[in-house]
Amino acid sequence: MISKSFALQKLRFHGQGLVLGFFMAGITIPIHVTLIPYLSASQELKTKPTQASVKDLQAEYGKMPPQAVDLEEAVLGALMLERDAFSIVGDLLEPDAFYKDAHQKIFRAIHKLFLNDDPVDLLTVSEALKQSGELEQVGGYYYLSQLTTRVASAAHIEFHAKIIVQKYLQRKLIGVCTELQEMAYDEATDVSDLMDKAQKAVFDIADGNIKKDTAEIAPIIDEAIKGIQAAAEKPDGISGLPSGFNALDAVTSGWQPSDLVIIAARPAMGKTAFVLSMARNMAVKHHQAVAIFSLEMSAVQLVNRLIASETELSAEKLKTGRLTDEEWQQLHSRIKALVEAPILVDDTPALSIFELRAKCRRLKQKYGIKVLIIDYLQLMTAGADMRGNREQEVSLISRQLKIIAKELSIPVMALSQLNRGVESRPDKKPMLSDLRESGSIEQDADMVMFIHRPEKYGITVDNEGNSLLGIATIIIAKHRSGAVGEVNLRFRAELTQFCDLDTTSPFASSTSTGEIVTQTFSSKMNDEPVPALDQGFEGMRDSFDNNAPF
Repeated sequence: MISKSFALQKLRFHGQGLVLGFFMAGITIPIHVTLIPYLSASQELKTKPTQASVKDLQAEYGKMPPQAVDLEEAVLGALMLERDAFSIVGDLLEPDAFYKDAHQKIFRAIHKLFLNDDPVDLLTVSEALKQSGELEQVGGYYYLSQLTTRVASAAHIEFHAKIIVQKYLQRKLIGVCTELQEMAYDEATDVSDLMDKAQKAVFDIADGNIKKDTAEIAPIIDEAIKGIQAAAEKPDGISGLPSGFNALDAVTSGWQPSDLVIIAARPAMGKTAFVLSMARNMAVKHHQAVAIFSLEMSAVQLVNRLIASETELSAEKLKTGRLTDEEWQQLHSRIKALVEAPILVDDTPALSIFELRAKCRRLKQKYGIKVLIIDYLQLMTAGADMRGNREQEVSLISRQLKIIAKELSIPVMALSQLNRGVESRPDKKPMLSDLRESGSIEQDADMVMFIHRPEKYGITVDNEGNSLLGIATIIIAKHRSGAVGEVNLRFRAELTQFCDLDTTSPFASSTSTGEIVTQTFSSKMNDEPVPALDQGFEGMRDSFDNNAPF
């Protein structure tokens, strides 16, 4: 009879399983044992598997989730050895970053002790877990004591914590991709919604991982001084990106990096014309790359407006193509500046904020864009998950636009519609409360500007009797880094163009009788009387050619 007592002689990997060598009655009997895909935490193997054997297991049973259990144990042990260690990794780690459930519970207990300003050591953590009924679940006092033996100090705790976070992000990405894969195989899934979900999920993971170290004030002061010196060296004193409108730049000092600028107006006030005039100025005059995302107009329509403004040929003539030989020559000679201008146009309809963010990152990396223009905010979407609550959707969009401005360090200019509250006021001037669909637009913006053209409401003169025909008032209603106020610009309707008041080119405007007349305004419109209407069109071509606004 063979004795039932036997001793484990050897443990080794072989192929797809384990060969256990048992010594029985002087004879070694090999027994092949098949492995399960995942070994439980309670199983203790004295001999660790080799990397080749692990790869064999992964090929047979699937890949193991990214993890760093040894480093988790080291970090938790260091936190219980040195209380100040939590202040080093507290903003890096969160409970879910730990792979083992027991480690998540231990970290929560340590976090709670730290927030309550209690000592963090082996005894206090054990007591905290005991009070919550989780001490035995994490392995008891013995397991906690074993954690403190994993490291001698917290010298490398930050480096270890960053590796734990990397593994955590890998697991989150795997989870997202698995979910997206299942949805992609579902025939009922809308592809557009799936793309929105994919972009949103990835950006949510990225946003949650953005950490910026606290900096001492000395280097920040040095950077600020350099900016002041750079502005002082410029003859116009503009520290940001010039808009091309002298009166406006005098108030704003140019568009500043990381600023979100909202430009709002009622329909047909010239929002698109205003930003296109600025885009032309920044790209042609100052050679700065401009990205325009047009959700309302096609790329060809936008370019036609730019051509009309640059060549000073009316949009109607360009639409019909009825040009004289001289006008054809004028078209070809002046369009060269636009051809060479660093202007990038994207007319993707119903663009989601997450798709916009991805595109802007690529444009910044490839073309070095200096300003971003969106026409207009209310036509954007926040993805399928936000449909049904438009106010929350617009709030998310405005918040993400501010994040883009800060992340890329460029000014972001977004056009916005106003509600009908403007129409009920006698002077028809817009206010911050008129911003449509969400109050968070006002909250997130660094600057809010309104375009007000009194002649659109039949107001042709101001209180002092000065003509308001062709005058556009830019109302700066919010300016986080400067003064608020009003700036008057000239609007040339036949060219859909904005320019400074001291640009003396005549422009067409219609009277109440429908008769087309021309009028020239002085640059000091508030100090001098308005000139009489000119009933003829003689010399108009020379005036356009010799007094171009740019």
